[in-house]
Amino acid sequence: MTVPLLEFKDIHKGYAGVEVLHGVDLAGDRGEVIGVVGANGAGKSTLIKILAGAERMTAGELRIDGRPTTLDNPHDAHRLGIRTVYQELTLVPQLTVTENLLLGRFPRKHGLIDWRAAHAQAKRILDDIGFGSINPRQIAGRLSVARQQMVEIAKALVSEPRVLVLDEPSAVLAGSDLDALFALIRRLRDKGVLVVYISHRLVEVLDLATRIVVMKDGAVIATNTPGATDEDELIRLMAGRRLEQIYPDKRAATGEPALTVEGLTKDGEFDSIDLTVAKGEIVGLFGLVGSGRSELAHCLFGATRPDAGRIAVGGRPHTFKTPQDAIAAGLALVTEDRKRTGIVPELTVRENVALTTLYATTRAGLVDSAAERRTVAGMIERLDIRPAHCATMPVVRLSGGNQQKAVLAKWLLKKPRVLILDEPTRGVDMATRVAIYGMVDDLAREGVAVLLISSDLTEVLGATDRVLVMREGRIAGELRSEGATEDQVLGYSIGRAAA
Repeated sequence: MTVPLLEFKDIHKGYAGVEVLHGVDLAGDRGEVIGVVGANGAGKSTLIKILAGAERMTAGELRIDGRPTTLDNPHDAHRLGIRTVYQELTLVPQLTVTENLLLGRFPRKHGLIDWRAAHAQAKRILDDIGFGSINPRQIAGRLSVARQQMVEIAKALVSEPRVLVLDEPSAVLAGSDLDALFALIRRLRDKGVLVVYISHRLVEVLDLATRIVVMKDGAVIATNTPGATDEDELIRLMAGRRLEQIYPDKRAATGEPALTVEGLTKDGEFDSIDLTVAKGEIVGLFGLVGSGRSELAHCLFGATRPDAGRIAVGGRPHTFKTPQDAIAAGLALVTEDRKRTGIVPELTVRENVALTTLYATTRAGLVDSAAERRTVAGMIERLDIRPAHCATMPVVRLSGGNQQKAVLAKWLLKKPRVLILDEPTRGVDMATRVAIYGMVDDLAREGVAVLLISSDLTEVLGATDRVLVMREGRIAGELRSEGATEDQVLGYSIGRAAA
């Protein structure tokens, strides 16, 4: 009988006396892709942190090649050939792609780093795994989030791992980049690598995985093969109920313009952008990596200055020199990089949610803690941020979906006129997605104008009234969401309008 490469046996994990993993059993062998799915807070992240050596289990046993193994730190995991690519980025942003890939293993000549050889080696690594469009000399922090994610994956593969853990790797990828990732996973599987693939995109898991493990409330509740289950069944297992309707009903938005953009241009990023979002309208913005979507969002929010063009809010022209100017005009932005620009990890949930409304709870220069507690408690309840008594917890302790709800809560307290959402459901389970879509629809019905940026074709058509497609820094097409197809949207994004 063959011994599995990896076995978790009766794994328990607790924090401050609260158990979050309850006897998890999971096994995986060479050449398998194990899909792990579950709602936010199901215990997936805690489990992979144990495998990565970043957390120690409270009880249970981990076996590698049939031998009981203790992972005291990430170095132990690396030594055994285990590599983990987290959902949150861990690159050194000030260094180049080459430096991030080869950190600690640079080729040398006469005792010095041979930079020509290093860049050539990095280029070969990127080419070999299908990510050759990335320039190894580029500063990592200047890459888009999607490109940084691709570099994270490349970095994990430099040492040819036996076990590769991917936590939401496709959340910010689309088009050819997504195809390259899937092709890479299949090649690794064929070479005998065990891939543990965690994703909320159930269609991907059903397509890629050899087995699917469903987690709920810190335990494994089902293990299936893709042929023996489907998306509806996985959702029922994860949520405890069927989600009959994922997206709200379509409705015609007839309000006057809330956001008007004319000829907005920033050299090297986007050019001559014209768009309008009416009060009560949800407009989707789709585009492949490098299309300029996020750069446009940052400019609209005052984080960067345009070289030309005009922005008007409610018909009134505005020049945003800083984000504070945009906020004062009624704009809010939920950024795609939650960890770096959405939350302050060291602060509590209450402190994060209250950031945009500190002035309202400040008396004589001091924060009125009682008023802050009341304000935030209502928002935690409204958005069902879990656990229910999380206000005093560090926000970084929450699951990804609940962190995202905390970011949304921060901006909803500000009661914006225009809400810009950049990849709002990245790393969020289906039940939480449905809740976010419902909340966005409620805001639109109250008259808020919403610009929803997404690389998920199904989402950008299902959750919006109208879709704008960007390509190479320009608006390449516009479609009514109702009746439009994914092929049409993708066609505009690659310069080939579908019939």
